[in-house]
Amino acid sequence: MDPELQLIQIESHLKDHTFRDGLTDFLAGSLGGVCSVYVSQPLDTVKVKMQAFPELYRGMVNCMIQTFKNDGIYHGLYAGTLPAVIANVAENSVLFAAYGGCQKIVTKTLGYEDPKQLNTLGNALSGFLAAFFSTFTLCPTELVKCKLQALHEMGGTNHISPLFLAKQIYKAEGIAGFYRGLIPTFAREMPGYFFFFGGYEGCRELFRKPDQTKNDIGPLKTMISGAVGGIALWIAIFPADVIKSRIQIHSLKVGMIPMGLSIVRSEGVLALYNGLLPTVLRTIPATATLFLVYEYTKKFIETTFPK
Repeated sequence: MDPELQLIQIESHLKDHTFRDGLTDFLAGSLGGVCSVYVSQPLDTVKVKMQAFPELYRGMVNCMIQTFKNDGIYHGLYAGTLPAVIANVAENSVLFAAYGGCQKIVTKTLGYEDPKQLNTLGNALSGFLAAFFSTFTLCPTELVKCKLQALHEMGGTNHISPLFLAKQIYKAEGIAGFYRGLIPTFAREMPGYFFFFGGYEGCRELFRKPDQTKNDIGPLKTMISGAVGGIALWIAIFPADVIKSRIQIHSLKVGMIPMGLSIVRSEGVLALYNGLLPTVLRTIPATATLFLVYEYTKKFIETTFPK
């Protein structure tokens, strides 16, 4: 096919991804992001602490106990919840809205008529492309969240607000300070969401009976599929997440590869997997909740307000 004609067809197909479709994905992704944070924040805090300060803790349980003893629930295990909620709403609203649009681009590029015809690889590629857009919204808010989670270990007080910390970062480094670790975030998010959506859609396809669509597999199988997608994401990209956390928490002006090599040389290869266990345990309820809320919010909106 002539490349110019193909581009015109893709642009035409993008127009079919109406404002209503994008808004539905945006709202469903936002609500799913909020719910997933409150389910998983304590284990996310443990994960960040173990990544950034592996020498201080003997394991996941020890880290959780010490965090609770030192700072309690609100300022300890749930430290950084507000920026985490903002980060997840920002990321997931943009991610799922972009995912719907990218599905349509991939659909047309591969010569299909409907995104429902995409196989697991096509959906995974759509997730990979969508993560490019969501990374710009995620990086600043996740940086604030990580710094709040690690305040105790950095010798600061946990009784400061996300807004106060954000003002400190801006005063010290300007806008660029909020994008410390952007490249590692890209390196984490884009391949991560390839496996995330690939795992989720592939699992839903396996659960689907011959006379069913993937939307009809029920809430339990939807949650299992979401959990599988989350596990696939973190196992694939965890070293990049460790590098990102170190760069952001310590405000390092260093590239991703030099940082990774430095960690391996001084601490060993396994240091790139510090915090993997709480991350996997966290992602199971988090992504199960995320996709359950996303799919059923989307279904509710489409049923209540039909085209």
